[in-house]
Amino acid sequence: MLCEQIDSIEVVKAFNNTDNFIRESMSLTYDFCILDIEMPGMDGLQIANLLNGKPVIFATAYKEYAAEAYDLNAIDYIRKPVKLERLKQAIEKAQKNIKTQLYTPQKNFVQLNTDKGKAILFFEKIAFIQTSSVDSRDKIAHLFDGDEFVLKNITFEKLLELLPSAEFCRINKKEIISLKTVQVFSFDEISSNLPNGAGKFLSFTLSENYRNQFLEKIR
Repeated sequence: MLCEQIDSIEVVKAFNNTDNFIRESMSLTYDFCILDIEMPGMDGLQIANLLNGKPVIFATAYKEYAAEAYDLNAIDYIRKPVKLERLKQAIEKAQKNIKTQLYTPQKNFVQLNTDKGKAILFFEKIAFIQTSSVDSRDKIAHLFDGDEFVLKNITFEKLLELLPSAEFCRINKKEIISLKTVQVFSFDEISSNLPNGAGKFLSFTLSENYRNQFLEKIR
């Protein structure tokens, strides 16, 4: 109701169910999203991680979430009860952010320290990343063309910040995969389209801690 009082925006759709929003968001055309944080099922912070950089304004009655919200690069963080003037300020920030993004080309690569020196890795070429068996601080990036790079002294958390969230997912403690590799999956296993050199295809373990996030991204 408050949004409809602001002439410069159009409400595309409102949801009161997180599953419905996640299911429909991929087919909706919208510029930014206003999310509550405390919700049944997935909370607003988890959902924001699935929106692949879409600008988000958080609304909540709980001030303790502010730091986490800004860690996600939220446009703004509004305390409830939401006032019209305060909402207008947040939406103006979102509009400025959208205009900036329109004139800023999106990077499709990341530059990382590797065993071969500074390397530029294009997202579309990365098949999966796993912990090095030699030094757990290092990670091995496997490319679709069969090439490999040892990524020096980097955490999975940092890698997930750098990789497009809609294209990559952590599936267990030791591996991140590109969703483009997924061919078939079950409750605890993912079969890929990557040949293993023995006439078959690589398979990955899907652990319980990362299963829900994987299923949401596949949806």
